[in-house]
Amino acid sequence: MFVLDTRLEVRSITRVLLRRFVLLLFTEVAAIAAVLPHEVYVWQRGWTPQVRDAMTQHATNFQRIVVLAAEVTWRNKQPQGTRVTLDYATLRDCKRDIGLALRIGPSAGPFHSNDTTALTLAGLAKSLIAEAGANGVPVSELQIDFDCAESKLDGYRVWVEAMRRSVAPTPLVITALPSWLRKPAFEKLAATTDGYILQVHSLERPKSFDAPFTLCDPIAARRAVEVAGKLPIPFRVALPTYGYIVAFDAKNKFIGLAADGPSITWPPGTRTREVRADPVEMANLVAYWNTNRPANMRGAIWYRLSISQEHLNWRFRTLGVVMRGRVPQADLKVESRSSEPELQEIFLRNDGSADFQSAVSVRARIHGARVIASDALGEFGLGKPAGDSISFRASQPFLRAGEERKIGWFRTNKKAEVELEVTK
Repeated sequence: MFVLDTRLEVRSITRVLLRRFVLLLFTEVAAIAAVLPHEVYVWQRGWTPQVRDAMTQHATNFQRIVVLAAEVTWRNKQPQGTRVTLDYATLRDCKRDIGLALRIGPSAGPFHSNDTTALTLAGLAKSLIAEAGANGVPVSELQIDFDCAESKLDGYRVWVEAMRRSVAPTPLVITALPSWLRKPAFEKLAATTDGYILQVHSLERPKSFDAPFTLCDPIAARRAVEVAGKLPIPFRVALPTYGYIVAFDAKNKFIGLAADGPSITWPPGTRTREVRADPVEMANLVAYWNTNRPANMRGAIWYRLSISQEHLNWRFRTLGVVMRGRVPQADLKVESRSSEPELQEIFLRNDGSADFQSAVSVRARIHGARVIASDALGEFGLGKPAGDSISFRASQPFLRAGEERKIGWFRTNKKAEVELEVTK
C-alpha cells in the first residue's frame, strides 16, 4: 500500500517556491541594475528665479547636474573667457554631483602644450574648479565642449592633456560627435580623458522649408552607440529635449534659427517652422538602452533642464516619463467655470505628460436655457450652433503638458446646466 508523506511534499513545494522567489528577486535586481542612469545639462548663462526653481524642483531626479560655467570665444586668435555667475547656494542645496561645462568656440589652432592659448585654457579650467570648491561645491567632473574640426583632433588632444593636468584629480570629459568615432585620431584623443559625451543630437542646415529634418535620428543614434561601444573608453549619450524655430526667406532659402531666449524679428516674407525633439523616439531609445547597451555606456545626459517659461523645451512631466523609457501621452480635460449665474467660461487643460497639437473640438450642451451671446478665444473658433449645443474648434492648437487655457465663453438667458465633451 502506497502512503503519501505530506511532509516531503510540503518541503518539495517549499523548495520550488523558494527557487522561484530567488529567481524573481535576481531578475528584479538585474532589471534595476540595467536601468540607464540619467544626468541633465543646465545651459543658461543667467541664473534667473525660474532656473533656481527648476533646480529646486527637479535636481533630485538626476544623478548629476552639469552646469555651464564659462565660454571661450576668440579675438585675433586669442582666447577670451566669459564666466557664468553660478548660484552656488542652489547647487549646494540640490544634493547631487555637480559637473562644470567649459565651452570653447571654433578654432583652427595652432595647438601647443605651453603657449599662451594652452596656458589660458588650463588656467581657466583650474580656476573654475577652485572657485566652486571655495563655495562649498565639489566638482565631480569638468566637461569640455570644443567645436573642433575633425581634421584638428590631434591638435585638440594637446589642449586636453594640458587642461587635464591642470584640473587633476578632478575627472575631465569631452563632448564628441558621432562622425569623430571612426577617425584614428579620436581614440588617441579620448584615451587622454576620463570619458566622453557622445552628442547624437544636432540640426543640419535644412535644404528647403518643406524638407524633412530632425534633431535626433534614433536609428543613427543607435548605430553611433554601437560604434562607441567597440572603443575601450567610457561614454555617456547626450539626448535632446529642446527645439528650434527654423526660418526661410521668400525664395525658400534658409536664413537662420532661433532657440528659447530673446525673440527675433525676422525680415518681411520670412516663413518659420518649429523642429522639436520627439519624446516618443527618445523614450524608445531609453527603453532599448535600458536592456541593450554596451558595457562602457555609462548613462544619458539630457540637453537640457526644463525651465517653466521656455516654449521650445519639454516640460519636466514629459522628460520624467521619457527617462523611464515610457511613451508620454496627452490627456485633455475640459471644464466650465461660472463667475456669474448666466456666464460660462470654458477651459481646456492638458493633464497628460505629452504636449498636444492636433485638431480638437469642445461641445457644450446647455439644458434649461438658451445661449444669447458667445465667443471663442485664441486659435479657437465657434462651430455652427446645433439645437441645444455650442462648440469651440481649433485645427492645430498647441497645449503643453500641464497647461490650461480659456478657449471661449457663452452667456445664457438664465442659469443652466452644462454638459461638456471634448473630441480629438
